[in-house]
Amino acid sequence: MAVTPTTSTSEPPHEGAGLPQFDPAWWPGQAVWFLIIFAVLFALMAKVFVPRVGGAIAEREARIAGDIGQARRLKEQAEAQAAAADQELAAGRARAQKLASDARARVKAEADARQAAEEAKLADTLAAAEVAIRASRDAAMANVRDIAADTAASIVAKLTGKPASKAEVQAALDGRVGAPASGRA
Repeated sequence: MAVTPTTSTSEPPHEGAGLPQFDPAWWPGQAVWFLIIFAVLFALMAKVFVPRVGGAIAEREARIAGDIGQARRLKEQAEAQAAAADQELAAGRARAQKLASDARARVKAEADARQAAEEAKLADTLAAAEVAIRASRDAAMANVRDIAADTAASIVAKLTGKPASKAEVQAALDGRVGAPASGRA
């Protein structure tokens, strides 16, 4: 038996080769499906996707604000630590300057004390030397008077041929030349 293709008469005959979207007979169904799909997509966007994106944006803004706040706090802490370090540095410099000035004053006082001690030693040595010089000069002057008296007696003896008495020589040395030996003034 041979099978012959049969065509069913239940299908509408194709009147044209156009697209069904452009066929006004299909538009009510297409509009219903369009509204259903639009409503589902709108509901998904409104209830699922937009809140997730909004939450991510809000979370990012909160994180950025927190990071900025933390950066400000850290900056303030760093500035406070820098100010404290500057104060410590200034205090250290002041202490160092005070120590240096105290050391200079102490060294100067010690040098002044040593200098005063040395000057006192020198003054004592100088006073002792002056006393020794005076004693030596006085001794020398006493010897000079005796030498001058001996020399004057020798000169008188050579010039006059007779020796001069000690009283005459003493009177001549005292500046009483021409005075008699008896002590008349």
